[in-house]
Formats: sequence, C-alpha cells, structure tokens
Amino acid sequence: MLTKPGFHVRSFVATTNTDWADDGFHQHRTLEISILLEGRGVFEWNDSKLNLEAGQVIIIPPALPHRFEGKQWNRYGVMHLENIPARIMEHLSDFGSGSKPVIIALSRLDKERLEWLFREFLRILSTPLKKQMRTYSAWVEVIVLFLLEHSQSVQHALTITKAADYIRENLSRGVQIADLAALAGLTEAGFRRLFDEIYDMSPKQYLQQCRMVEAKWLLSSSNKELNEIAEQIGFARLHSFSLWFKKVEGIPPSEWRKMQQRKTDEFSI
Repeated sequence: MLTKPGFHVRSFVATTNTDWADDGFHQHRTLEISILLEGRGVFEWNDSKLNLEAGQVIIIPPALPHRFEGKQWNRYGVMHLENIPARIMEHLSDFGSGSKPVIIALSRLDKERLEWLFREFLRILSTPLKKQMRTYSAWVEVIVLFLLEHSQSVQHALTITKAADYIRENLSRGVQIADLAALAGLTEAGFRRLFDEIYDMSPKQYLQQCRMVEAKWLLSSSNKELNEIAEQIGFARLHSFSLWFKKVEGIPPSEWRKMQQRKTDEFSI
C-alpha cells in the first residue's frame, strides 16, 4: 500500500492448510519482515536452510534471494517496507548486518502480543487517515521496537522463553528451578546459565521483576484489596508482600497506590 511518495508499506496475513512451497528463489526490492504466527515452516537462502516454529521472525534485506515452505496448517504475518524512514532504519540496524537475514524468536506470550499489534496495524492500513504517512511510520516503528525489546536470537531461545512464559503465567504458585529446567529439557545449571544469557538476569530475579510489574499494574488499575494482590503474585501473607514491596520501592504498596491516585487526580484537574 502506498502512503505518499516515499515510504511504502504492504502488509497481510497469509494462511494455508496444506503443505506448500515457493516455486523457487525470489527477491524483493523491499525489506521484508515475516512472522510465523502458527504452525511450522522452512526458510531457505543462499546455502542455508532453517526449520521455523511459531514465534520466529525473519527480517529479510532487499535483493536477497530466498524461499519459504509451509508445513500443513500455518499462518504468516508479512510486512514489506520500502523507502524506510531513517528513524526506523536506525532501529532495524540494531538487529545486525543489513546484508544477511536476521532470525529471531518470541515467546508464546510475546508472539500473541505482537499478533495483536499486527492485526491492529492491518486495520489502520484499511482506514482513511488524516496523517497517513506519519501514522503508518509510527505503527511500523512500534512493531520494530517491540521486536527489539522482546526477541531473542540465541540457540534454545524458544525453549527458555517457554519457561519465562510459565513464570509469568504462574506468579501465584511456587515456581521451582528444577521444574523450569525440566520444562526446558536442561540441567538446573544449564538452565540458569542459558536463562541469564538470554534475559541478563537469573530466573529468581526475573520472577521478582514479573511480580513487581504485576503488583504495580494491579495497584494502579484495580480496586483489589492488598491481600488479594499479594496472593495473586505469590505471597501467602500480606505482611511478606508489604515488606518485599517496601524493600524494592522504598514505600509500602498502600502508600504507592495512594501516590499513583494523587498523580491521576492532578492530571484530571
């Protein structure tokens, strides 16, 4: 789809329910971002071939010969970008070399969040806009930034991100490192090492970070009682939750909630 002379965006979701393959190698003058949303596939370029799983993203530079295959039921989200604004190109350059494809991975939860962003972007593309080029650029930049913030590129990344998803989805339960390591198919030592390599923190630190993010969200966006919030993020006793929160934030959760409410009241005046 043409925005205005300059930046071009073409984006769509491709769905198939049978095995398929591109007729041969092809190339585009555009930069392509393809996300495997569901199913399995194959991506091939030059002398390299990669089996794809849901949650993997391929950033393909212009003029690179490549081909895709799909295995039975699969869905791809595809974006073609041409004459990309400098600000977005700066973000894309953070992924690495511009002459080779970049293959990255998203956890299941982050893949679902990206799919929501992508579908909203498709709706934007079909909507009459007053500031069309600026709006398209803003949405593409958000999607690229989301990929930068949440993607992983190391081996076993999908396995480790499944464990991270498990942590985020089970804050109210006691998550054990041994269980996470078994989920990832690794020894405890190997799991800890690889988790730190991917997330730059230990599994325990990641758990505490997720707890704090969820606690602040519930404190600021709901009227739930403190003891209910404590239980929801894995604290059996309100006192333990309050001590932990104060140690990290410097103030008790009750005072933090009041502070957020005061800020909201100031903005509403």
